[in-house]
Amino acid sequence: MATPIPSLNQLVSQATGLFKQMFGDEAPKIAACAPGRVNLIGEHTDYNDGYVLPMALPLVTVVAGSASPGREASIITASEHADEPRRIDLRLPNEGFSPSAGLPKEGLPLAPGLPYWANYVRGVIHHYRAHPLPGFRAVVVSSVPLGAGLSSSASLEVALYTFLQQLKPDDGDKISKAVACQQAEQTHAGVPCGIMDQLVSVLGLEGHALLIDCRPLESIPVPLTDPGLVFLITNSNVKHSLASSKYALRREQCENAAAILGKASLRDATMKELEASRDHLGDVAYRRARHVIGEISRTVRAAEYLKQGAYQEFGKVMVESHNSLRDLYEVSCKDLDDLVEAAMEVEGVFGSRMTGGGFGGCTITLLKWQVIDRTIQHVQERYGGSATFYVATPSGGARALQLS
Repeated sequence: MATPIPSLNQLVSQATGLFKQMFGDEAPKIAACAPGRVNLIGEHTDYNDGYVLPMALPLVTVVAGSASPGREASIITASEHADEPRRIDLRLPNEGFSPSAGLPKEGLPLAPGLPYWANYVRGVIHHYRAHPLPGFRAVVVSSVPLGAGLSSSASLEVALYTFLQQLKPDDGDKISKAVACQQAEQTHAGVPCGIMDQLVSVLGLEGHALLIDCRPLESIPVPLTDPGLVFLITNSNVKHSLASSKYALRREQCENAAAILGKASLRDATMKELEASRDHLGDVAYRRARHVIGEISRTVRAAEYLKQGAYQEFGKVMVESHNSLRDLYEVSCKDLDDLVEAAMEVEGVFGSRMTGGGFGGCTITLLKWQVIDRTIQHVQERYGGSATFYVATPSGGARALQLS
């Protein structure tokens, strides 16, 4: 059966209890949450200025805390990170962030360092758009599984940023907020990520996916309200790490291919132009570019299929997307391929594909709600019983929470 998702109230209660335990009897005064996401289609297109079609999930990260005297921040995570401290203490910067200044000088407390998970915290504070921040104490709890390709990192970044907005408000611009969180991941966690994860975590809309154009950073809501339609997330439980994977290499290969084609990005290239330059690109660059150009087109078509209720057609482009990620972009793995193959054997399943950066993580499957249990049982039997499942409900984006 599908894994139950903790309610937001349960996470807030957990955060409140942890805060009292770690910082004394006083309850936290402010809290915020931000969701993880699943991408329905449009993989590795965001950093190529293309289209993506994600939705926010009921899996969320909660940050709860209070302002404190002085210039110190103490953050505690409830997540168990092997061999890493759960608490970090930082001296907050006195001056506002300047985009031209880059990273702090070596040795300052907000430079990247250990433990690694805290780099997301350091990065968000560094890139926050209103300084100086007051001192604060906070705890972080999350229902977003780590390393599953459901954007636990963006969920943390955006939740913390939303928490900081209550301590010292910025101008409230949502796009700039998402960009600041993206910069935090790039500069401090060392992941050259695109903008999709942070944007949908900020802008997520209940009952809708978002068709995001990653060049102007504009989004169009795509309704997902058909009661007979379900998206099922299957976690392979094969962990991935974008920083240590070949994610950065894929981005570099795309940028090189665009340069050979004389384009600012692969968003501007056509299949005809790609085929005409095939001999100049080499096999690897050609295949990477072919995936991206095809995936951008598939994503636009997929959004239209959803709007029309054309689920068979949507399912077909999901499978096409997976095959392209497997064969051309080479970011799938046997576990993900097996999960897709098993899901597609069940009558009532429209389509299935890997989702997220790849090299492990999850698949997303479109199916009729009546066959959820049958699909889970069949996939468990074929996969060996080690997968976990979530029913993906399109949910709202980041928000401040009222504490009683």
